[in-house]
Amino acid sequence: MPSKSRSEVPQPTRRTLLRGTAALALFGWGAIRGSVAYAASLRVGAPAPPATLVTLDGQRISTSDLRGQVVILTFWATWCVPCRKELPVLSTYAREHAAQGLVVLGFSLDEPDGLREVRELAKSYAFPVGLLVNSSAEGYGRIWRMPANFTIDREGRLADNAWKDKQSSWNRERLERVVAPLLATPR
Repeated sequence: MPSKSRSEVPQPTRRTLLRGTAALALFGWGAIRGSVAYAASLRVGAPAPPATLVTLDGQRISTSDLRGQVVILTFWATWCVPCRKELPVLSTYAREHAAQGLVVLGFSLDEPDGLREVRELAKSYAFPVGLLVNSSAEGYGRIWRMPANFTIDREGRLADNAWKDKQSSWNRERLERVVAPLLATPR
């Protein structure tokens, strides 16, 4: 079949291009708005949205399987300076309180091309780490600031919401104030 010359191929009109651009913009805004809607619907005391971490070694850990545990979801990145300060504190606390039922899941916002650095940092943490792009945590909204941390109580309810905290970074005092009382409740 003979190919058509450029003059024979129908060219899009300006109106068609503008419609396509508007549709893309609307679709993009809808996706962002949907993420914001999820984040806005998070309520302390309400059931926590499900999340599944796919660890660096391919293991799948779902919050629904961790009922009876206190779970911290931490969203971080290798290039986030506050994250790099908080993660060793969180790791130590996780190690000290694992027997009491504390589970920390680390969702790295790094892209797959940063996997080597994520792996290097994750070696020193006492909790599983995975890339967010391989995992699932849609109900927590678009992660736009870091670190962002969410805590789930033993009953599967949201106990701490990063979007409502002015400062959601973990330090020893904040861990004792937020997490220790949850660990004190019976399993």
